[in-house]
Amino acid sequence: MRHVADIPYPHVKITLLAWNGKYLLKLEQGPLEQTYKVAELDLSGTQPPDVEIRQLLDDEFLTSVVARFQAMHHDLRAAFDRHELR
Repeated sequence: MRHVADIPYPHVKITLLAWNGKYLLKLEQGPLEQTYKVAELDLSGTQPPDVEIRQLLDDEFLTSVVARFQAMHHDLRAAFDRHELR
């Protein structure tokens, strides 16, 4: 696995990795993680891959990612509460 770039964003740590013919877009917030795989063949090849991948990170996508992290946090917290952990 090859590290391609760290992409700055205030609410989420974003890392772009290359592995096995795919780019992995890894988004982290605390103990939670979302990973999106983009096949090299899905990119146009007219720009460097990291530039094309960064285009996917528009406001609509990142707003959805942050909302999904909030839902994930809620789900995990609820599971802990149901089982009286922590």
